[in-house]
Amino acid sequence: MASQNLVVCVVGVTNHTRSTFRAGQALGLLVSLAALAFVCALGIWFGSKDIPFASTWDVLWHNDGSRDAVIIHTVRIPRTLLGLLVGAALAMAGALMQALTRNPLAEPGLLGVGAGGAAAVVAAIGFFGISGVSGYVWFAFAGSGIAAVLVYMLGSSGRSGATPDRLIMAGAAVSAVLYALIYAVLLLDPITFNEFRFWNVGSFTGRDMDIIPPLLPFFLIGIVLTLALARPLNAIALGDQTATALGAHIGRTRVLGIIAVTLLCGAATAAIGPVTFVGLAVPYMVRLITGPDQRWVLPYSMIFGPILLIGSDVLGRVINEPQELQVGIVTAFVGAPVFIWLCRRRRVTKL
Repeated sequence: MASQNLVVCVVGVTNHTRSTFRAGQALGLLVSLAALAFVCALGIWFGSKDIPFASTWDVLWHNDGSRDAVIIHTVRIPRTLLGLLVGAALAMAGALMQALTRNPLAEPGLLGVGAGGAAAVVAAIGFFGISGVSGYVWFAFAGSGIAAVLVYMLGSSGRSGATPDRLIMAGAAVSAVLYALIYAVLLLDPITFNEFRFWNVGSFTGRDMDIIPPLLPFFLIGIVLTLALARPLNAIALGDQTATALGAHIGRTRVLGIIAVTLLCGAATAAIGPVTFVGLAVPYMVRLITGPDQRWVLPYSMIFGPILLIGSDVLGRVINEPQELQVGIVTAFVGAPVFIWLCRRRRVTKL
């Protein structure tokens, strides 16, 4: 009888601990959402042109056609919305890639998505004479998708199928070939190089609201698909044999995961160009808070990614007024030292 009471007591304590942990995670998610709202407000308020907060708030809701209203509605709001979408997409794609490969330091570029988008943009500029973001945005998206499909076909050939190691090796090989072709074209064509270098750095400059509607379905489908894969990703983290025993469909999960990564990274790369570090570091830092459970890692990454990207964009606008520092440069300068510090202080977080 005493042993039965002890078991009941232990189970009760365990359930209470789990409930407390979930409540803490949910509270942390709400706090993160509040921080994201604050960063978005900064993204609309701050810029190379100083606009008082009262004026910003007024023209935000009443577009009177003034110069301040034009800046708010045609520049800062689109940049903030793009920061929300691209930040969430890159961070979630990074978390998904790390879970699929069971490598806590993996990043979306391992599938060749960035290299494919860059190669397509170079082809659009150099061979078709297309200039401007709105002109080659679809080339970037198509190139990202084609590269990801090619990587999966190479990585899944053979009897062992699409294992994480084979996908990483295939991605590295495809990326190396594509970057070799890119540099060959850029060296031979200075005009293409001059146009491409502004896209390649990763920037919100020149992006307006017209870019968001056509890419929005790809962002939304990728985000929903990624969130739906949280449970099978938790099973895959235990190993293929254990995941199969638990009823997870490993092949289907990997295919859907690669589709989601392609949609998220392809849309993000097409929108603002390649931005490094976000997909690598945000999921890593999130796991320090949530642990390895993808049901918490993915929602937290969806919030922390935009916080980092929009915050970096705001910093780039005000750090060198009246000039702007591109967001891709700022994320590297801000995030890389933090990531190195985390790696030196803590062991690499397990998946």
